[in-house]
Amino acid sequence: MGNNQLELWNKLDENNTLREVQEYVNNINEIRGFNDQDITKTMLLLTEEIGELAKAIRKDATDMSVDLQKKYNYDTIESEVSDVFYVLSCVCNKLNIDIFNCLKEKEKKNINRTWK
Repeated sequence: MGNNQLELWNKLDENNTLREVQEYVNNINEIRGFNDQDITKTMLLLTEEIGELAKAIRKDATDMSVDLQKKYNYDTIESEVSDVFYVLSCVCNKLNIDIFNCLKEKEKKNINRTWK
């Protein structure tokens, strides 16, 4: 891990706000050279990561059959959740979307919906 990445990683803890975590992702992507990636490529990556999360859930949390020779080719559910969150943060950063604000606004609408 590069020194700048390690410094940023060391500052991450459970007290960080969602905005701070989103900024961390932005800073790490700047260091890694991913901030210039086209949004369509980032969306394809997000879709791929969601598929990997689905595969991890299928192999670990369901009674669905899996190819035993490939069972250990996939990462943990927790690792895949992290990847999905990270890449979703990348998408939001590219579109100048504050994840906290959009969540807060959407939940404001959802409060008045009827759920069955």
